[in-house]
Amino acid sequence: MPCLRHAICALLLSAACAVPAAHATDATLLDALQRLAPQANPKVLGLALDATRCAVAHGQPASDRLAVIDYSLPSTRPRLWVFDLARRKLLFNVLVAHGRNTGNNLARHFSNRDGSLESSLGLFRTLDTYEGHNGYSLRLAGLEPGTNDHALERALVIHGASYVSRAFAKREGRIGRSWGCPAVRTAVARPLIDTLKGGQYVFSYYPDARWLSSSPYLACDTVRTAAANAP
Repeated sequence: MPCLRHAICALLLSAACAVPAAHATDATLLDALQRLAPQANPKVLGLALDATRCAVAHGQPASDRLAVIDYSLPSTRPRLWVFDLARRKLLFNVLVAHGRNTGNNLARHFSNRDGSLESSLGLFRTLDTYEGHNGYSLRLAGLEPGTNDHALERALVIHGASYVSRAFAKREGRIGRSWGCPAVRTAVARPLIDTLKGGQYVFSYYPDARWLSSSPYLACDTVRTAAANAP
C-alpha cells in the first residue's frame, strides 16, 4: 500500500504545520475536563491527557481536539466524549458501538487482528474522510504497535450506523455492534467526524492489564524524550 502510506505521511506532516503548540497535561486542564464531563471517569480522562502529551513529546503533532472512549462503560451509556482542548469545551457526548466479538452490552475482548471483529484500544490519530459502505467515514491510524497499529488495514473507522440509537438499546438491551469500528448515531456522524478529521487524537480505554502495562504512551520515558529532543 505505498500510495496510501505516502498519503498518510503527507497528511500527518500537514497536520503538524496546521496545529498549535502542545497543550500541557496539568491539573488545571484535567480539572476543566472533569467539570465539562462529570459522568466521565477522571482516571480515564487523565490517562487520555497523559497519552497525548507523551505522543507530542515523542514527535507527534499536537492537536486542539481529543476524543475519549471509555469501553468499560456499557454500550447503552454515552461513553464517547469529544473535547476542544484549546477552548476547553465539551463538543459531544454520545453513544458509541464496539465490535461484535468484543462483547454484548459490556465490552470484554479487544484485538489488533484483522478479521477479529473486535475493537482496539489505545491512542489513535485521525486521518482523512471518505464516502464508503457506511457513508461518511473517518480513517484512524493506530499509534501503538501490537495494540492498534493494524487499524488502517482493518478499516477501523468512525462512521454512522442506524443500530446506534436509544431505541435500539431499549429494544435489545444494548446498542448494535460493529465489525470493530467506533460507530456513532447517523445523525451525529457528520458533525462529529468533521470535528475530529485531519490529525486529532482518539483515546480508547478499557482496564486491560496487559495494555495498561505495555502502552508506550502510558509509561512515557520523559528523560529519554528530553534527551532525544535536546539540540
